[in-house]
Amino acid sequence: MKTDVIVVGAGIIGLASAFLARKHRLSVRVIDRSERPVGSSIQNFGHACFTGQADEVQDAVWSSREGWLKAAEATGLWASESGTYLPAQSEVELQVLEEFAQHRGSEQVQLIDASAIAEGIGNPDAKSLGGAYLPLDMRVNPREAAPRIAAWLAENGVSFEWRHEVKEVADGTVKTNRGEFTAERVICCPNFFMTQLFPEIADRYEIRVCTLVMALLERPERIPQNLAMLTGTALGRYDGFAAMPSIDKFKQDLAQREPELVDCIANLMATGIPEGLLVGDSHEYDLSPEPFIDETVGQLLIDKTTGLLGIDSPRVLQRWQGRYADSPLANLIVERPDEQTCVLAATSGIGMTMSFGLANVALQGDELPTA
Repeated sequence: MKTDVIVVGAGIIGLASAFLARKHRLSVRVIDRSERPVGSSIQNFGHACFTGQADEVQDAVWSSREGWLKAAEATGLWASESGTYLPAQSEVELQVLEEFAQHRGSEQVQLIDASAIAEGIGNPDAKSLGGAYLPLDMRVNPREAAPRIAAWLAENGVSFEWRHEVKEVADGTVKTNRGEFTAERVICCPNFFMTQLFPEIADRYEIRVCTLVMALLERPERIPQNLAMLTGTALGRYDGFAAMPSIDKFKQDLAQREPELVDCIANLMATGIPEGLLVGDSHEYDLSPEPFIDETVGQLLIDKTTGLLGIDSPRVLQRWQGRYADSPLANLIVERPDEQTCVLAATSGIGMTMSFGLANVALQGDELPTA
């Protein structure tokens, strides 16, 4: 049966696309190679860092936030509007945050003192120079969000074709290893499988796989379940922060203070979920990455994070290697290889943040602005 929309990929960007399409009363089919969401969308922090994104994509950013709130209301998934805490560990970190606060305004960025940081992250002994609170950021549980949305979609008229490996997408037709499906339009969210489905697009953006070292720790009761804590390492990674005048000075400062974190390309952060405390992460890039986790890197990330949170004897519950598509040329990809096909990807680790914003761009036929 032909549908209005086919979504290829049941990760969070694909599920967001299916959710918004269904809300527009369109008939939707979702096709995925697995039998449930098990990829990048469940391997991450569940942190929607709206505030840190580039000025140029702010419309898509706040569209994404609205989408998450609507999805939470519809599906019952946990989505906390609890914001993000970012403790500053040096004067230049604080300087970048002050510049960012002046640039964005108090609705998005609130400068707070060391005691407010300590209270926010649940460590009364936390040492910082103060920092920032980003009140509009959100939290979800990555282990719940995508599966919950998929279940809601299945209960509300969306057809799922699990265990279908897509071989070809063109002109409204999707060919898989198990059959052929047609739709008025196809939204393809292939993650790093873009290299197989759309090699020309993948080559143009130099798509590769980013691997991350992650861990789940036992969470002390004093640390909030809805915790989102970034650190100074985020300032060079998120385009909003990285556009500030003092960013080059900050990068030099960070390299001197934390050479080990810089060497493993860390974005040191932590989030709370019912199962514990998510801690990470480092970044490595390869077209064909190996699955092995460097214990030195994993322990470094745990030591640095638990030091900030005042956890003296952390208990590690799980370790894993996260993976997502990365491009050195773009953070977000919206491509239309033919009139009926739209290819979407978040290629810098911001898929949870930008999922509903990208989906809205695809469904509205818009383009993402560029700097």
